[in-house]
Amino acid sequence: MYGDGAEPRGEGGGDGERCFEEEVAVVRATEPGAALADLAVSVGGPVPEPLASARDLPGRLAALLEWVWRETVLPEWPRRRRVMEADVTGRTARLARDGWAAALDELCPGRTRWLGDGRLQVNARDYPPRSVEGGRLLLVPVTPATGWVSWDADREGDERYAIVYPCAGVLADGSGPAVPEALAALLGTARAGVLLRLESPLSTSQLVALTGQGLGSVGRHLKVLHDAGLVRRRRAGRSVLYDWTDAGAVLVQARRAP
Repeated sequence: MYGDGAEPRGEGGGDGERCFEEEVAVVRATEPGAALADLAVSVGGPVPEPLASARDLPGRLAALLEWVWRETVLPEWPRRRRVMEADVTGRTARLARDGWAAALDELCPGRTRWLGDGRLQVNARDYPPRSVEGGRLLLVPVTPATGWVSWDADREGDERYAIVYPCAGVLADGSGPAVPEALAALLGTARAGVLLRLESPLSTSQLVALTGQGLGSVGRHLKVLHDAGLVRRRRAGRSVLYDWTDAGAVLVQARRAP
């Protein structure tokens, strides 16, 4: 369910993925009338001037996308990508461990909910149900604290649906969780920070991206925490994931208590 999205990088994608430049080329090649109609849907009403009468609307939109990518996304894309990969890894492990209900209920709390019998609620509005049978449902993590749903059908009738959801709590927060003084005194601030992040399963490289600590430091912290029985490790595909043991969870909750 994850995947199939654009890969915002400077070189051609692999395994059927399109890189950022290829996605922008699709926008630039769009017919002006179709681009205007799509933009009207995005803004939720008439397209304002001067865009509505622009002779090369697709070209202007493509140039805007390139500017946003170059000036606002690219400088911190590697960190954001690791944050999103951490979310995907953690949710995939949760899916394997606890099933669809647990994995989907947490996407957008209060809005998404697994209803059973092949039914998924995506918002709290009283809209008629929509069948996605025969289509592809994608789960798309983002770092802003918002989410939405979208769908598209290409010219071959290949329907795609997406649930765009915010990365889970701490993963979307580059500053990380506050380390309680008592836990910092017991374990050290850096090691306690690693432990706090392991409520959801994470790999060593993801912890490096999220904490800003070096690979060697994170590896040493994990070894100490594992030897102390506070975290466990297990393999999920090609990744080795760490999360709390019962003892680790009890320690964190106790040190968070006032």
